[in-house]
Amino acid sequence: MSYGSISKEAHETMAIAMNRLGGFSNTGEGGEDPLRFKKDANGDVRRSRIKQVAQGRFGVNIEYLVNSDQMQIKMAQGAKPGEGGQLPGHKVTQEIAKTRGTTAGVQLISPPPHHDIYSIEDLAQLIHDLKNANPQADVSVKLVSEIGVGTVAAGVSKGKSDHVLISGYDGGTGASPQTSIKHAGLPMELGLAETQQVLVMNDLRGRIRVQADGQLKTGRDVVITAMLGADEFGFSTIVLVTLGCVMLRKCHLDACSVGIATQDPQLRANFAGKPEYVVSFFTFLAEEIRELMAELGFRKFEDMVGRVDMLEAKDVISHWKLKGIDLANILHRVDVPKEVPIHHCLKQEHGLEKALDNELIVKCRDAVENKTPVRFSSAVRNVNRTVGTMLSSTIARRYGMAGLPEGTIHIDFTGSGGQSFGAFLSRGVTFELEGDANDYVGKGLSGGRIIVYPSKKASLVAEDNILIGNVVLYGAIAGEAYFRGIAGERFCVRNSGGHAVVEGVGDHGCEYMTGGRVAVLGGTGRNFAAGMSGGIAYVLDADGTFASRCNMGMVDLFPVLDASDVAELRGMIERHQKHTQSVVAGNILEHWDITLPRFVKVYPRDFRKAVEKAQQAAVPAGKG
Repeated sequence: MSYGSISKEAHETMAIAMNRLGGFSNTGEGGEDPLRFKKDANGDVRRSRIKQVAQGRFGVNIEYLVNSDQMQIKMAQGAKPGEGGQLPGHKVTQEIAKTRGTTAGVQLISPPPHHDIYSIEDLAQLIHDLKNANPQADVSVKLVSEIGVGTVAAGVSKGKSDHVLISGYDGGTGASPQTSIKHAGLPMELGLAETQQVLVMNDLRGRIRVQADGQLKTGRDVVITAMLGADEFGFSTIVLVTLGCVMLRKCHLDACSVGIATQDPQLRANFAGKPEYVVSFFTFLAEEIRELMAELGFRKFEDMVGRVDMLEAKDVISHWKLKGIDLANILHRVDVPKEVPIHHCLKQEHGLEKALDNELIVKCRDAVENKTPVRFSSAVRNVNRTVGTMLSSTIARRYGMAGLPEGTIHIDFTGSGGQSFGAFLSRGVTFELEGDANDYVGKGLSGGRIIVYPSKKASLVAEDNILIGNVVLYGAIAGEAYFRGIAGERFCVRNSGGHAVVEGVGDHGCEYMTGGRVAVLGGTGRNFAAGMSGGIAYVLDADGTFASRCNMGMVDLFPVLDASDVAELRGMIERHQKHTQSVVAGNILEHWDITLPRFVKVYPRDFRKAVEKAQQAAVPAGKG
């Protein structure tokens, strides 16, 4: 469960316990405080080994990813499949807002889908992105137990994921709305059985590790789940009970009396859980599993995985509640040759040795090790995916989010950037591309700078043509981006700190944005600012029709009049003109007094209230 859904004390206690055991705890979708990456004085580690990458990408930056042993793509949650997470504004404290890169007091809603995943190929791309971000860690995909999940799991395995999680309907946050839990997934056993059968049938089981969760509590539960096909097992509710949870069923109200599912300081003080409690629970659980294995005649746990032939249904079908139930499909064992694996035993081939970054890292070695400035040129093709991410990973392992000093690495690219060009780009790195780029440019931007403009040999008019693809700067955390041309759909979706200038965007621009600044020097598609709860966008409304294309559900529109806004906007446009030699930017600056009144400031309502409240609190009494 994420920090935000439960208190910091409960989250860190679970992490410490699992690290003592050599197990894995999960950050959930709320990011993780970098202070937890370092050992405590007593040797304990509060770092969660699994870093979740959810739809909202809260806190998902390059430092977060390199401090993981497993990166989990949360495709769905058992309690509310098809929906993103929700965190009410009253639970978004300053501490949580800092970790998630948002504003305290403003509600957080994750998008229902990952906006960089609309096909199995897109999922394979995100798996590749994450593997580049941390080559030493495994990549996991979390799916919900549903009809057809086996087919999806087969695609996950073919997409090179190291791990897949099948989540049951009765797992998940206690803060799920009633409207969501009425449409929950299926019992874990159904999805797990289907997944095991499909993977074995297609000889895909050996290359992927399968995990299952959904109200597992006893050693018997674990043994049965293993025989149905799981290599690993997830626990949540029972661990919270071990730490003192009394199942009040009001996690969403911030009123947990035992200090677990609350951010109220007074209630958090009631938390009495200790890592030792969790360690004791899992120790007893392991002992029970060992006893059951001995009874069944298994010496090694992996020998038990997938042995569904060792299970049989109780003869209680005469009971009126069970009449007509047929477990044959769940207990079916696929008839395959003996050499076809029925449990995890192989490694995925990710092909990282073919990445362009291997060359970039060699050329940037002196810059990374000694902070010596370096600038060079490189050709790039659209088959070069996720360029810059492995380089950024190398930097983040040494320097964290601080990265390198400004301007340490500057690479001049020519050609066509492939998917995820500059994804998770680290601070101190500038990518300048003369050409164009595909989707996901600057995904998870982590402090770097990206500049893209058309080839100087091209005859096209930059401001009238598509320069970069869809879902650019998705989940950007920090950094700058300048694009001399038009971007596709969902530009800056879930941006939480990046500053960007572009000369036109498609539909759904600045969707779910929670921070940062965006200047659009051209037209926009429909549904601009949908779900936008933070940050500011400046849009050139040349024909006065922008309001009809803007989603006004969470934002208001203002003229750009405040001196600080005027200075900020002008500075962004000046930098854009400097980096890209934009004709549009030059014309705006040349006729500033005429064009400034045509700009519209898109200002999220709750964010504005939070900013005004903070400004009032900063003004001494009597000087307001």
